[in-house]
Amino acid sequence: MPAPRYAPAPERVLERGLADIGMSLAPATRARMLNHLTLLAKWNRAYNLTGIRDPEQMVVRHLLDSLTLVPYLRGPRVVDVGSGAGFPGVPLALVRGDDRVVLLERRGKRVQFLIHLAAALDLGHVEVVHADASQYRPAVKFDTLVARAFGSLSELLKKAGHLCRPGGRVVAPKGAHPEIELAQVPRSEYAAASIEPVNVPGIHTPRHVIVLEMPGSPPNDH
Repeated sequence: MPAPRYAPAPERVLERGLADIGMSLAPATRARMLNHLTLLAKWNRAYNLTGIRDPEQMVVRHLLDSLTLVPYLRGPRVVDVGSGAGFPGVPLALVRGDDRVVLLERRGKRVQFLIHLAAALDLGHVEVVHADASQYRPAVKFDTLVARAFGSLSELLKKAGHLCRPGGRVVAPKGAHPEIELAQVPRSEYAAASIEPVNVPGIHTPRHVIVLEMPGSPPNDH
């Protein structure tokens, strides 16, 4: 009788995934990322913050999918529009500890979770803002705007494009056919655009990132 096969633990899935994307993180950082998932699973029982329940799939579809965006960030101020359960904003904040990261979320239950999460993970450089993107007016605009599950690219720019400073960057992860969404955005709304294929370990369907350079003088890269 063959020996039973066991799914790898979340720690091992994260370790292998980081190796696959060429990223090295300190053990303490990896532990905080996994603690994020532990807290999410606990809150999910009451608040239904994510439809993904399997711990290993949470590593793949939340943590690793978020971390593939790190190379495309620009500047020290980042806003995660429609942060939900903290993705991609919290993993990005854990990797880029010198950045100021705003988690922007309009739904109250998710905001409660994000506030608790930021305190539990000791994320002093992260701010949780309870607001609709179209109504949010920060004192200082952002160098990079990221949005993982906000809607179409044109909708994102319509409702949240004002949050990005001149010369800043919009980073939007997409699936197999990002060129369709990009074609729906008027060329006048951005200075340059690229579509970057990304490999998310454990996800076998095509993934891409749309990167828009916004009009104006670019901020200093960090």
